[in-house]
Amino acid sequence: MAISQAVLATVFGILGNIISFFVCLAPIPTFVRIYKRKSSEGYQSIPYVISLFSAMLWMYYAMIKKDAMMLITINSFAFVIQIVYISLYFFYAPKKEKTLTVKFVLFVDVLGFGAIFVLTYFLIHANKRVHVLGYICMVFALSVFVAPLGIIRKVIKTKSAEFMPFGLSFFLTLSAVMWFFYGLLLKDMNIALPNVLGFIFGVLQMILFLIYKKPGTKVLEPPGIKLQDISEHVVDVVRLSTMVCNSQMRTLVPQDSADMEATIDIDEKIRGDIEKIKDDKEAFLISKN
Repeated sequence: MAISQAVLATVFGILGNIISFFVCLAPIPTFVRIYKRKSSEGYQSIPYVISLFSAMLWMYYAMIKKDAMMLITINSFAFVIQIVYISLYFFYAPKKEKTLTVKFVLFVDVLGFGAIFVLTYFLIHANKRVHVLGYICMVFALSVFVAPLGIIRKVIKTKSAEFMPFGLSFFLTLSAVMWFFYGLLLKDMNIALPNVLGFIFGVLQMILFLIYKKPGTKVLEPPGIKLQDISEHVVDVVRLSTMVCNSQMRTLVPQDSADMEATIDIDEKIRGDIEKIKDDKEAFLISKN
């Protein structure tokens, strides 16, 4: 007995919902950390503001289209969870970041979505509304899927996959496959087409991860190199020469990106250390000559 396209579309829609559900929960460890440290730790709110806008856009499209219930369910959840993320970020962010977050939300989620809603609902005829809105959603989705180019470039440049979590890339790729078939079975290219690009970039990220991953490697502090009173911060100074590095150079490299903010308070001491290293090198070269 042949399975109808409607049933297959529902199956892929449910699978897409399940996978996307867990993808939406991926930032939870970040916000648990923010909650425990009572600080936004240098993270930015832009990804969550954009994700909120995406959820609003796809919910609106699904409601206008009227036969894409699977899009409504997952994007309703995404809408709620992104509001929670933004609220937590806003609560623990410093004043400057709070101001930027409010500006982003107003500009993107209120004005941006409001303009699209007014344009498509009041100024475009009902027969063309779903097509115009679909094109807008497709263009936005394509631009979001192009975003990984930055991290791909960084991985190739540094020859390190430490900035690219394999698990997240895998589930995003799997999600793209499910939503592609969902859109294809509904004969909706606005849903299917962007996920082709998502699948390509997802596979590329996983391939790069397998090529550049370095199992068991981690940043270690060289033995005997410590900075008094600042045991958790190290500054990565230009390596002047092998002999100078072995004898006198002290480095200060942030063990955690979240600690970046704390290094501002010791900036003057760092500059002094760098100048001392340069002077030591000059003295060494003079004595050698």
